[in-house]
Amino acid sequence: MCSLKLKKLRENIGGLEDAVVAYSGGVDSTLLLKICKEELGDKTIAVTAVSPSYPLSELENAKKIAEKLGVRHVLIEIDETKDSNYSKNDHMRCYFCKTRLYSEIKKIAEKFGFRNILSGANADDCSDYRPGMAAGGEMGVKSPLKDAGIKKIEVREIAKKLGLENWNKPASPCLASRIPYGTEVTRERLEAIDKAEKAIKGLGVEGNIRVRYYGKSAGIEVDKGNIEKVREKLGIIKKEFERLGFSDVKIDEFRSGKLNDVIE
Repeated sequence: MCSLKLKKLRENIGGLEDAVVAYSGGVDSTLLLKICKEELGDKTIAVTAVSPSYPLSELENAKKIAEKLGVRHVLIEIDETKDSNYSKNDHMRCYFCKTRLYSEIKKIAEKFGFRNILSGANADDCSDYRPGMAAGGEMGVKSPLKDAGIKKIEVREIAKKLGLENWNKPASPCLASRIPYGTEVTRERLEAIDKAEKAIKGLGVEGNIRVRYYGKSAGIEVDKGNIEKVREKLGIIKKEFERLGFSDVKIDEFRSGKLNDVIE
């Protein structure tokens, strides 16, 4: 089944004149970027938005992979927190974020004379609340992985088969997704979350890691198999988190999309 979907993906991308890929360094956009490079050659550009909601560690990995793929990589700077529609953090936050992002990417496309903007959305993304996809649709952004019916597990399978080093990389949505709806998103809060997650990774914890922001309280979510490891390091973690402004720390099992539970 994956081979048929990959064939369809190649055909769809091969039918384009060019591609500007919204590239985060995650496995979805990396797979998309690789196929675009193979099918379109130098008519492929990767664009990564550097912003307060994007972990710096992700940026370094994204740059290395783009270089290995031999793709022209353009970095653009965006500060979403300056937009009140975004920072007020209601359930449409992602819509405003993606609208701004694709508007900036469109400028890059126009600069190089390219016509197509592509996102790494996959078929599974249709099953969760994704206002950002609506923004992309309104702006004519194409989602080849989704259109080929490729699900997340299939993205990883194909990426592994094609030798992509990040095929098993845990998903890393923007840092603002750690802040409950209705709580203002600020640069300072995003930086605290980024440093907190980096501290946990520095203790040797791997897999999915989320630090949820609840004011002075932080909720640490990791894969079930890593909960005991975090508990063993809790003393060290609490000291580091106190320096970041968190006086209380709770540990829970990771579950994707948890903060969307409040949306009906």
